[in-house]
Parts: sequence; structure tokens; C-alpha cells
Amino acid sequence: MATFDKPLWQPRSPEETRALYSDWANTYDADVQGAGYATPGRLAKALAQAAPDLNAPLLDFGCGTGLSGMALAAEGFSTIDGTDITPEMLERANETGAYRTTWAGQPGDLPPGGYQIIAAIGVVSLGAAPAETLHGLLEALPSGGLLGFSYNDATLADQSYMDALAKAQENAELIHEAYGDHLPGKDMKSSIYILRKA
Repeated sequence: MATFDKPLWQPRSPEETRALYSDWANTYDADVQGAGYATPGRLAKALAQAAPDLNAPLLDFGCGTGLSGMALAAEGFSTIDGTDITPEMLERANETGAYRTTWAGQPGDLPPGGYQIIAAIGVVSLGAAPAETLHGLLEALPSGGLLGFSYNDATLADQSYMDALAKAQENAELIHEAYGDHLPGKDMKSSIYILRKA
């Protein structure tokens, strides 16, 4: 059964999330691309326009199978590292050639100030990474660093994620926000955001 036939956008434990994405790794690209997955391209383009240096190391947090890394590379980012909680997804990501290196990890594993730019495309969302992940990603950035991320419709409707976004803006400036296509085949849209850390 295709993963899209299961309820995706609902709360679940980290263990359940890891199992879901591990099981989905082999068909993930076909499933989401078949639904017109647009958020990686939209956010990669916005980040490239905001980034002062496309050669600076960028972390693709929650890189999954590498669709986000390929979108970032297509926009000119040249030094992309990826991390994800599922080894099965990372295997696929490594096959894309988009990444300098990849590893399995959580926000708390990130080296403080190790990256000027962090992308979390389709990651901090209901049913995937919890709302507080936003804080951990901002903490890992140096002053002036950029965090690009997205909220799909289900996440936009969840108050805990909107509260996390509001709290993030106490220590970061929202420099880009745009609502548009996410999974057109599933009639779902997303907002993309870029925060610049104070």
C-alpha cells in the first residue's frame, strides 16, 4: 500500500515517524514527485536569492532521499551536507551525488555555528519533526545565519507550529514568506519561510 494512502499529517512518536519513512524510502520519490512535489524547488530558489554566498556550507536537515539536496544544487549551492533520522532515506540521498557528506542525526547533534545556512524542506511539520525542532535549528546557526523551512497546510493549521514560528521571531528576522504549491496532486499547499538569526 502506498504511504500516501495512510494518514500522514497527524501526531506520532519519533519511533513511529522513523518506521514510516524507513518503509517509504523505496517509493518516496515516485510518490511525491507523482503528486507534483513543488516545495523543494520553491524554497531552494528563495534561499539562493537570500544567501550571500552559494559556496558556503549548507546543511539539508531532514534530507530524506535527496530531492531537497538536488533542488538546492540546481539553484547553485555547491557544498551541501545532509542529515536524516532514517538510514534507508540516507542511502537514497547518497545516490544523488548532491551531498558532500551525510549522516543520521537530530537537531541536538548539530555543531553550533557549523553552518551559515540550514534548510529544512518539508521537515518541521505535523507528523514529522515536532514544532520545537525550529528552536534547535536556529540555535545551531551563527548570528546572521539563514534558516529556510516550510509548513504544509496541515502544519499551518496546528497552533503549536505557529507558536514556534512566532517564538523564533524573537531572535530572528523573517525575511521571506510565500504561500504556494506543495503537493498539487493532493490539493495541498505550503508556506515557505526564511529566517535570519539576530
